[in-house]
Amino acid sequence: MKLNKIIQCLEEWAPPIYQENYDNSGLMVGDKDSQINGCLICLDCTENVIEEAVNKKCNLIISHHPIIFGEFNSIDFSTWEGKVIGKAIKNNINIYSIHTNLDNVNDGVNKKICDLLGLLKTKILAPKTGFSNKLEIYIPEKNKNFFLKKIYEIGGGHIGNYKECSFQSKGKGTFIPTENSNPSIGNINKKEIIDEIKLEIFFDKKIKNSILNIIEKYHPYDEVSYYITQTSNPSKHVGSGMIGKRKIKFETLLNELKKKFNKNSIRHTKKIKNEITNIAVCGGSGSFLIGESIRNNADVYITSDLKYHDYFKSNNKIVLIDIGHYESEQFTKELIFEYLSKKLINIALHLSNENTNPIKYF
Repeated sequence: MKLNKIIQCLEEWAPPIYQENYDNSGLMVGDKDSQINGCLICLDCTENVIEEAVNKKCNLIISHHPIIFGEFNSIDFSTWEGKVIGKAIKNNINIYSIHTNLDNVNDGVNKKICDLLGLLKTKILAPKTGFSNKLEIYIPEKNKNFFLKKIYEIGGGHIGNYKECSFQSKGKGTFIPTENSNPSIGNINKKEIIDEIKLEIFFDKKIKNSILNIIEKYHPYDEVSYYITQTSNPSKHVGSGMIGKRKIKFETLLNELKKKFNKNSIRHTKKIKNEITNIAVCGGSGSFLIGESIRNNADVYITSDLKYHDYFKSNNKIVLIDIGHYESEQFTKELIFEYLSKKLINIALHLSNENTNPIKYF
């Protein structure tokens, strides 16, 4: 199987446009035309993981965390990143990372945490804006249904949990084809009046190119009148963190977190309630969502990488719980494995056995 096909499969799930501006998800090392014999899935790509891939005869590593952030002016083999890149190149191993784009989809990293904790009625904690576009286009009434069918087939017309949504208004379209035109309707230098429909359809930014292809291929006019605008509508399916419901005693939750996430101790602010209902989560570094968790009436917020002064932001309104960065995302490799196992059947998939947590506890 070609690497390009695997990448396409991953990016249908978590499109790169969903990643944060600082991130660098995508192909770190390799050739998209490579023939992949086996795939090793990990949280972090380290030298030990490269060796594990070699031993398991895998020439593709899919990691959650990228090994390259920002611009690289050179590859220094004395740095940890350089050592990993050098060993990967030496052993003909491709490395692909799927990071904050997987954090930000509603069936990604944070949904995995919610499922582990048994949360119900989950939703995105901080929905993203800027991913909802609107198409306004004019089309002959007789061509409307076929055109809409093609738009719906690629995912256009989705609004939240509803599909095939559109607004349609009738009108008259007028035009005069000139000598340089190639009209499918009408005659050169003769004014035409056509029964037209104005269609208004919302679609996700990730399919914009597909929308343009549909317009070019299936609209009957050689000169198409249309507008595409970006809306500020919040997305129900793309955003940071998640929140859900579960009635549980505070101490029971702490003990469950220690057991499920393999922690001997957990840092948290003081208890506010004996029984909690609303639980917010964010895998990885999540201090930026403290305010959003409070605004959403979360009783506790489970995340990692909280600094000393972050804990004061609880302001006796919420309990902040830090379970560790590695610990909060350790099940991401299982998430990726489960997804690919359903999508790809002709490739050997392996879960890494390496504990790549750089933090040790005494």
